[in-house]
Amino acid sequence: MEYRERKQLTTEDALLLWQQSVLSVSGNYEKSPEVLRVNDTVIGTLGNFSASIGKAKSKKTFNLSAMVAAALSGGKVLGYSAELPADKQKILYVDTEQSPYHCLKVMKRILRLAGLPPETDCDRIQFLALRKFTPDERIAIVETAIYQTEGLGLVLIDGIRDLVYDINSPGEATCIISKLMQWTDERQIHLHTILHQNKGDENARGHIGTELNNKAETVILVEKDKVDKDISKVEALHIRAMDFAPFGFRINEQSLPELVEDYEPKESHAGRPKKEPFDPYKEIPEDAHRRALSNAFANGVVSKYENLIPALQAAYEAEGFRLNYNKAVVLAKFLKNKRMIERVGSDYSFLADYHY
Repeated sequence: MEYRERKQLTTEDALLLWQQSVLSVSGNYEKSPEVLRVNDTVIGTLGNFSASIGKAKSKKTFNLSAMVAAALSGGKVLGYSAELPADKQKILYVDTEQSPYHCLKVMKRILRLAGLPPETDCDRIQFLALRKFTPDERIAIVETAIYQTEGLGLVLIDGIRDLVYDINSPGEATCIISKLMQWTDERQIHLHTILHQNKGDENARGHIGTELNNKAETVILVEKDKVDKDISKVEALHIRAMDFAPFGFRINEQSLPELVEDYEPKESHAGRPKKEPFDPYKEIPEDAHRRALSNAFANGVVSKYENLIPALQAAYEAEGFRLNYNKAVVLAKFLKNKRMIERVGSDYSFLADYHY
């Protein structure tokens, strides 16, 4: 376990923090203003943070662009709408991965989606390109911008992984998530960040992903549609409010995300995608079946089941279909059901005049 030196508080400081943290039933605690929605569902409030996760090339940044454009325009972009308070109209967009050239393309895309001229700077949004800096420098820059920008209401960080050195460090994960909670609470802003998923499942990467899932008020999943890879599906993975219906978007000819009308996604399952069971009818062409069976039964019959399975494995492998024992058993059952082979006593024979 890594060692991290803890900050020592004086007794006076600890007493002050204790007193500030005590709740009273007679106290007046205001509900956090709701600033970010998907259709009628609240996904972001002031004083909290949310996140998007997804695998590489799932179009997470395009989805984020729509979210920002909704906040800039005051309208609806994809499924997003935003309502920032009058004194918190400023937006800070932080990119930690891309070059300034590619960051500029993202910024222009946001302006176009918001209905603003893409060749003119908008004084409501500041875009930071932080690729060349270290994690410590990035944190310092973001923190300074958050505390020095008057009227700030919304912060976007694409992506949070580059604010830490080791994505699997529990200490670093705790520190950066604590920073997000501190920034959003003290400045009463909403912050949305992006993190990649693990390659093998739907979990956000590393210890920082675990902390995001535990602390964020909403975690959005962006992934490719199971059938149409040109469509990206957006759904709530974890949400404190009422769930929203998944929606899909594609990239149009203007390189902008556009909503797919009447989108109905296939059911998604956590963990590794489930593989379809072996189907000899779908996976092996009829002519390959005929050649393999002609070879397997070249001597007329195959005696006994324990000889049938290896005979089928050898014959089908010669046709380019390597089958383990379990698949060969499925194949044998399929061939009998289709009346392509038959059993008489302990012998199996090939019925060459079968109807496929």
